[in-house]
Amino acid sequence: MSTTNQFDKTGWTPDRIKDLTGKTFVITGTTSGTGFEAARMLLLKGAKVVMLNRNPQKAQATIATLKENLGGAIDVSNISMDLGEQTSVKRAATEVLEKVDRIDALMCNGAIAQVPQQQLTKDGWESQMGVNYFGHFTLQALLFPMIEKSKGRIVTVGSLGYDMGIKTIKFDDLNWDKDYTANDAYSQSKLAQIMTIYELQYRLAKAGKTDVKAYACHPGSSRTSLIATSGSFMMKIIFGLMKLSPLTQPAENGSYPELMCATEPDLDQTAFYGPTGRSNWVGPVGPHELKPHAKDKAVAKRLWELSEK
Repeated sequence: MSTTNQFDKTGWTPDRIKDLTGKTFVITGTTSGTGFEAARMLLLKGAKVVMLNRNPQKAQATIATLKENLGGAIDVSNISMDLGEQTSVKRAATEVLEKVDRIDALMCNGAIAQVPQQQLTKDGWESQMGVNYFGHFTLQALLFPMIEKSKGRIVTVGSLGYDMGIKTIKFDDLNWDKDYTANDAYSQSKLAQIMTIYELQYRLAKAGKTDVKAYACHPGSSRTSLIATSGSFMMKIIFGLMKLSPLTQPAENGSYPELMCATEPDLDQTAFYGPTGRSNWVGPVGPHELKPHAKDKAVAKRLWELSEK
């Protein structure tokens, strides 16, 4: 895995995106933050965007804002989906397949973070693992035939949080019934997301399905509403103060890694993409170091087999 930035000192920027007329992008979590900015940029370049969001009212307000800013002719729609409910994910995937005839990239952007007390999804999983990981795993699987037919991509938006917890998957207590902490549970969910992309790459190569590309990236430390939505009171204060420092960047910049992974030709799938400046929180976008535990083959295989079940 190379960490040399092929985009020079300035890093990757959306200026590199060519006209996307005729291309379709499916994005989770677009009512604010990096997901909103990614959708806006793709629409600006002429793409069709299908948004997947839990709150239909917020989604309609987002569409209205996008049309106000970009013009009424943009091709944008929303399908209601709750990543924390497998039945909702399956229903939404069916609707996506009915409404589009191609998927050039599925961008797994939606997330919750730093949930202060243990919460379980309707399916009985710890909420961050259920939303961030299991919801997206099922969505990827159900949309895969269309992505393959389109020679498209799967883009996982991870987080540097993958390296800020226990650095493995807690198979003996996946839901953190013992010793729950918001950060460890969040970290596990993001590690699972990233880990599974590299396992997917391996499985695609083994099956000879090289038309589908899979990429892992992260937004760095971006000024979004993620912590404000699901974090504890203390986390909201800490991140509120961080937003005033040079250690954070606008949400638009945070969308660059996922936009790059969704559109840029000839990227190295084995790389991990994000800001390459201070602590990989901000700065020019390109490939950078990924800690070895995120590519632990035995853990990834076990996680994949568990997820399939």
